[in-house]
Amino acid sequence: MRRIAEGGVAAVTQRTVAAEAGLTPSLVSYHYPTVDALLSATLAAVNDAYVAALERCAQHDDPLRALAGFVAACGADRGPAVAAEYELFLQAGRRPALRGEWERWTAALDALLLPLVPDPSRRLAAAAGVDGLFLRCWCDDRPWAIADVERVLRALVPPRTDAADLV
Repeated sequence: MRRIAEGGVAAVTQRTVAAEAGLTPSLVSYHYPTVDALLSATLAAVNDAYVAALERCAQHDDPLRALAGFVAACGADRGPAVAAEYELFLQAGRRPALRGEWERWTAALDALLLPLVPDPSRRLAAAAGVDGLFLRCWCDDRPWAIADVERVLRALVPPRTDAADLV
């Protein structure tokens, strides 16, 4: 992560990672035969924490409020590690080796939203809105309060009206 934070994905080579870790380049190459394999493993480790956070949000008595807190907290962390995480996720559009982790993220987000937004098209729109909120909260100069994020999420995910509620 430090290599990406300092010089972007282009700064990652097996040799630079080996030097930073105090390992031989051959050992790194043995475990990660390509730079994409190294980046994919790094993104998987990052994604583990994000997917676990979504699972905790889903268990919350108000999943949207919990999600708002998660998004706002990620946006407030302007450290180099978070910048590297965003860069890795964006690289999934260019590097097929990273797409599996993007798909894992989108599946976890879809699972969180499924009980809240049963219609697949609306759920996809809400998920795209959540992804956009992550970037907006991180890129905006002013920090986003949880209440601000929650207000947007509630606009994306209106309250459900079940047929049983109407009877």
